[in-house]
Amino acid sequence: MKLRRHFAEPTRRLFLLRTALPVIGLTLLIAMITAGLLLWSTIQTDRVAAARQRSLVGLIISKLESAVAHDQESVTVWDDAVNALRSGDAKWLDTNLGSWMHTYFGHDEVYILDANNAPVYAFSDGSIVDPGSYRSIQATTAPLVQTLRARLKRGDTEGVTGQVLTIGASDMAVIAGHPAVVSIKPVVSDSGHIAQIPGQEFLHVAVRYLDGSLLTSLRQDYLLDDARFSWADKVASGEASYPVVDRSGPIGFFVWRPYRPGAFVLFQLVPVLGALFGLVLAGVIVALIAFRRRTLKLIETEDRIYHLAHNDLLTALPNRGQFNERLADALARLPSTDEQLAILYLDLDRFKQVNDSFGHPAGDELLREFADRLRRLTTEADTVARLGGDEFIIIKRSLAGEDEVRTLCERLIESARRPFEVAGVQVFVGVSVGVAVAPKDGLDAVELVRKADVALYHAKAGGRSSYAFFGHEMDLTLAMRKGLEQDLRKALEMPGQIQVHYQPLYAADTNRMTGVEALARWSDLERGWVAPDLFIPLSEETGLIEPLGELVLRQACLDAVVWPIETLAVNVSALQLNNPSFAMRVTSILLETHMDPRRLEIEVTESALSERRTECRNNIEALRSIGVRFALDDFGTGFSSLGRLQTLEVDRIKIDRSFVQGFGRSNGDEAIVQAIINLAHATGLSTTAEGVETESQCDYLRKLGCDQLQGFLLSRPLPKGELQDLLGVVSERASA
Repeated sequence: MKLRRHFAEPTRRLFLLRTALPVIGLTLLIAMITAGLLLWSTIQTDRVAAARQRSLVGLIISKLESAVAHDQESVTVWDDAVNALRSGDAKWLDTNLGSWMHTYFGHDEVYILDANNAPVYAFSDGSIVDPGSYRSIQATTAPLVQTLRARLKRGDTEGVTGQVLTIGASDMAVIAGHPAVVSIKPVVSDSGHIAQIPGQEFLHVAVRYLDGSLLTSLRQDYLLDDARFSWADKVASGEASYPVVDRSGPIGFFVWRPYRPGAFVLFQLVPVLGALFGLVLAGVIVALIAFRRRTLKLIETEDRIYHLAHNDLLTALPNRGQFNERLADALARLPSTDEQLAILYLDLDRFKQVNDSFGHPAGDELLREFADRLRRLTTEADTVARLGGDEFIIIKRSLAGEDEVRTLCERLIESARRPFEVAGVQVFVGVSVGVAVAPKDGLDAVELVRKADVALYHAKAGGRSSYAFFGHEMDLTLAMRKGLEQDLRKALEMPGQIQVHYQPLYAADTNRMTGVEALARWSDLERGWVAPDLFIPLSEETGLIEPLGELVLRQACLDAVVWPIETLAVNVSALQLNNPSFAMRVTSILLETHMDPRRLEIEVTESALSERRTECRNNIEALRSIGVRFALDDFGTGFSSLGRLQTLEVDRIKIDRSFVQGFGRSNGDEAIVQAIINLAHATGLSTTAEGVETESQCDYLRKLGCDQLQGFLLSRPLPKGELQDLLGVVSERASA
């Protein structure tokens, strides 16, 4: 012991001199170099970030005038605008040249000048104002107007391109105490068929404030913190500015607080680096203890990794990997035991509604409870695994026969029918089960799971909360469905296969054709005419409904634009309405085909109108603002109720054919239809009855006060040529 102490002291000195002090010195040197590099990189990073933000603001300001002018061209290059201005249609002017520009593009003030530069329309503060209010900005706009008039008179087209349709004049200015962009565009014919005297066109004057919604955009869209407008170039410490310049010089400055990523990162790293260096020093002193602790932690980590690799985190059930191992082992033993086993593929019904209604934590709670129920319904010899989402799978071993599996399936379905207590409320779901049995359905693991999945698909197709055993005919049905999907994709790319037929709509009181409903029809080269009940649901499931719907809408608008009818009705699915660009696409098609938006009526189901998604609501509001009408299709089915009619933003109710076909029976359909019509009329809505097939139905609907009739009694859906012949007959009778 004394000898060890004798050598211990020199060893400590050697360790201190040769190891401890050099390591500490090197650590401190590295710390200083690192701190210096971090400080230098922080300064450089902040400088570059501020310069980029200044460039971004400059780019935004430089694009403002062209952006406002581009907005104007959506309504100023338009035959309808020229005609409306000449006829003095105030309502049309406000809807399209005033309110639309304010609500859709954010323009704060809009004025329209006649050939003598006198104001004929004014819009400010979200509403129509006295045209005389234009005098407040006339001094500012007069030079721009004079310049534009002169260019128009001499036919100057400099600056007109494929993107810029007409010449214009614009500048930065101070309007009503606000810094603003002022842009002036002539209102001209888009077709060139309307004669206009150069220099005497109506002028559209648009004003957008720079200290209004633009500042909100700078803060939210471009992440410019504390963005504001200042008349003077006075900034606080840590702020940056950029001048707003008109033709005579600066009129003010955009001021914001630049984001300093370098300082932010440095602030986050200082405590981390301090702790890191402290840990390094502490690690040198207690190296053996740290090594031991890390070794123990490594062992714990390996145990956890093994558990994660074989079990589902949420339910603690075996995961897909462990399921595959157990299935492979069970199938390998099967030939030697002469036994049977079953694969039960489970999928919860209406689980997505639970997530959407109560949130994912509630859905996770339901999955855990369902996993516990599965454990209680199976034995230790069975394997219950979660594959992901709301999909579970069971290996049932040592089967006595298929009746045992049927009993288990019925118990599983019954268990899932019992309410689940989640988020403090009771929710009801269900489960569908697909079954494959080995060795009858094979001994390959992948193939068995696939067949159980196919059986599950058929169980769901036949009605939820049911089960199905795999049969070879199921593979044929699935293959036919996939083939139909592939052919539909090709049909959408080949002109002529997808056609549009039109079913007339007749006024109930005069029996006059008032409109048509556009219907998609598919003529396949090999199958012939494919029933809409087959390919329409398939297109929704496979995501093809959007190109299909756009094809039908464009063709219908092209056909109907010249027809003497009041309404063109087109069906739209909830998937289309939930696309953020849907309203823009419809507007583009209307402009492309010159179709009056007020003649278009979009038919949707109540489930689409009940969507709470922002995209759906925005699309409906945008289209209604330009005059497009909406009809509630198949009313009386699904979640429809008379009490909700007052809350749905529609113009027409289409009564489902099932009520019309029920006339004369003892199920009260006549009373229901009478109630729908009365309530619709009381709320200012029109009504259309679908599926009119007999004269008695037609007469009774007229007595009930129905506005429009549609059905095979009046006319079947017709191709374009036959409908045009029918319209010609109607026109001749009217002229006689």
